Amino acid sequence: MTSPTTSGSSRQALVAAVITYTMWGLIPLAFQLAGRLGAGAWEILVHRVVWGLPAALVMVLMAKQGPELKAALRQPRTMALLVLSATLISLNWIGFIWSVNNGHVLETSLGYYILPMLNMAAGAILFRERLGRLQYAAVALAAVGVTLQTVALGHLPLMSLFLAFSFLVYGIVRKRVAVDGQTGLAIECLILIVFALPYAIWLEASGEGHFLHSPALAGLLLICGPLTALPLALFAWAARRLPLSMMGFLQFIAPCITFVIGIAQGEAFSALRGVSFIFIWTGAAVFAYGAWRASRRAHSAA
Repeated sequence: MTSPTTSGSSRQALVAAVITYTMWGLIPLAFQLAGRLGAGAWEILVHRVVWGLPAALVMVLMAKQGPELKAALRQPRTMALLVLSATLISLNWIGFIWSVNNGHVLETSLGYYILPMLNMAAGAILFRERLGRLQYAAVALAAVGVTLQTVALGHLPLMSLFLAFSFLVYGIVRKRVAVDGQTGLAIECLILIVFALPYAIWLEASGEGHFLHSPALAGLLLICGPLTALPLALFAWAARRLPLSMMGFLQFIAPCITFVIGIAQGEAFSALRGVSFIFIWTGAAVFAYGAWRASRRAHSAA
């Protein structure tokens, strides 16, 4: 029988997870507004790093992970892996920011729909994880969806694949680093700020920047820090308290929101492109069902 305390904690974790994925789904609107106020993709990226660092450090202090942060900074192997993960996440961020500000919101949605299926495929290939029939079906449906998307667009959905693969490799690297989400993000921002801060200063000194010339944009870029750190902290907290099946289902909230944003903003959406998304959605549903069933089996065995 579930205790009231456990039940309450689960409800709080569910709310935290929904807030996390909703924030990740809505964040394109913040980047688009910054773009309309004059900031380019690289300017948005460097300010995301600059203001993401203090926000992440606050999260580290709140989680009482200061000793973990200090220990990680003294471990050469850990730092080498975090340099690699910082590079990967910065590439993912710039790809995402550029896409949503250049009329490719639907492609970002596609990328994060297929990401879970790519994770499964990578697990089977790299870590020899065994896939069941449902997992193979989900991967196959995603592959058909990407193929139809290619036909509909007349070319490979390169940005979708770039976003999915860059985050896939980022996840694989972070899997090998024994630090929590907030601590890892803080160190990644600390690594990236070596390049981001000088570039941000150069932009303002050369007159190319907009931070000091637009109070509205300055406030928006400042908010990008908490918008980067807070969802990750909530995700890390919720993931420890919710079943894998629930997290597997909830992760599709973000691409659903970006899909709606892309459609609402009038991006091209042909019938064939619609069919491609139907295959992707079916693959996502099969993935979520498979995760739920695996979780039920694990619970029964326990």
